[in-house]
Amino acid sequence: MTIWLLKTEPGEFSFDDLVARGVEPWDGVTNPTALNNMRAAQPGEVCVIYHTGDERQAVGLATVERTAYPDPKLNNDKVIVIDVRAGARLPKPVTLAQIKADPRFADSPLVKMGRLSVVPLTDQQYAAILELSGM
Repeated sequence: MTIWLLKTEPGEFSFDDLVARGVEPWDGVTNPTALNNMRAAQPGEVCVIYHTGDERQAVGLATVERTAYPDPKLNNDKVIVIDVRAGARLPKPVTLAQIKADPRFADSPLVKMGRLSVVPLTDQQYAAILELSGM
């Protein structure tokens, strides 16, 4: 099973919004690599929710609820969404600075491809996020 890091602009859709809605389609992704990552996501896989913009920090957990399907808001089968279920908030956010300083992320697309909005994490990287958050 893959662990995913999903980026969101908190002013548009935050982890709190996901918690309030419970399950929500993860939309707004247009990058071909990120879309391919979303197509690979399977129900039950863990997601780390990461706030971009001024925050730049991992803030919570979620799980994939439903595999990829065409975005119902668009008339374009190439743009897909996955349904995501809210999970626990991280005890303390994990900042991008902490992630970049941690050698376990040296080869991560999160560090190497900063604009990629759906990023796979290794088990070791996921464990690092949990550790750094105090979980």
